[in-house]
Amino acid sequence: MNNVFVYCEIEEGQIAEVSLELLSKGRSLANLKKCKLEAVVIGSDIKSIEKQIFPYGADIVHVADEKRLYPYTTNPHTAIVKRLFEQEKPSIGLFGATSIGRDLAPRIASVLKCGLTADCTALEIGNHTENKTKKEYKDLLYQIRPAFGGNIIATIINPDTRPQLATVREGVMKKEINSADHYGDVNQIDVADWLSDDDFVVRIIERHIESSKVNIKNAGIIVAGGYGVGSRENFNLLYELAAVLGGEVAGSRAAVDGGFVEHERQVGQTGVTVRPKLYIACGISGQIQHRAGMDQSAIIISINNDTEAPINQIADYTINGDLTEIIPKMIKFYQKNTK
Repeated sequence: MNNVFVYCEIEEGQIAEVSLELLSKGRSLANLKKCKLEAVVIGSDIKSIEKQIFPYGADIVHVADEKRLYPYTTNPHTAIVKRLFEQEKPSIGLFGATSIGRDLAPRIASVLKCGLTADCTALEIGNHTENKTKKEYKDLLYQIRPAFGGNIIATIINPDTRPQLATVREGVMKKEINSADHYGDVNQIDVADWLSDDDFVVRIIERHIESSKVNIKNAGIIVAGGYGVGSRENFNLLYELAAVLGGEVAGSRAAVDGGFVEHERQVGQTGVTVRPKLYIACGISGQIQHRAGMDQSAIIISINNDTEAPINQIADYTINGDLTEIIPKMIKFYQKNTK
């Protein structure tokens, strides 16, 4: 009871990246609460799946293994998680803000009559005192996310209901192994006892999955452009710089809406969250919606002719000037000084 639970998604026999990120964060939250971290894995033919999870600090892994449980369908996964949460009574439940998490988490919140905060970008543990009653709450989950169109960062709490549920965007939490030697307990769920045929009224007959052609999430170097780049043609300069540096090209929402770059390359609150070693922001004003998706980059370079641009506030280096003049000079200099 009172533990931190993470629902782990499976992709072709592997725990999804967002779930590993949540396990890493879940471990730190559990340490602060002085409780256990537990994982939930539901799928088919997932023997020894716990070996992928334990290094990230899980103390207990609950496994439901049945051929009809993969690919994901709503009813059986909801029934299993609901019963498990009713039985174990966790304090916190974390889900990825993916198509699966956004389908599953609200159903769990509804059936358990508890709070849910969607699309969180940060999670913390803290206390709260109610203004009117002066009632004190200890070790609450601070669920932090952009609100009002990204114009503010809101901290949301669920003081009176349990579990405290949150979906978390992929890439906002740092994935890190807790201990390669860590091992815990495995709880094999008796699926036959927990589910009935009524839970399988929906059956997936065939699936077609198109792999993403762009992988900016895992890129070490990103050259991103905003509306200030000016045109789709000018974006070719960004592609040239990225090619020289061995990086990927990304864009802000304004650049995507302007037709300068494809949506799959969008970084920000409504796009992808990235944390590269180097992020070069070209013609990006740096509104909070965009910064939410890249402010954890190791080094940020801003190229902008606006000295008051918000992006400059978080940039490690700022270059003021016309990017159509600066980027060619950067390419030429890099090529000249690199073997």
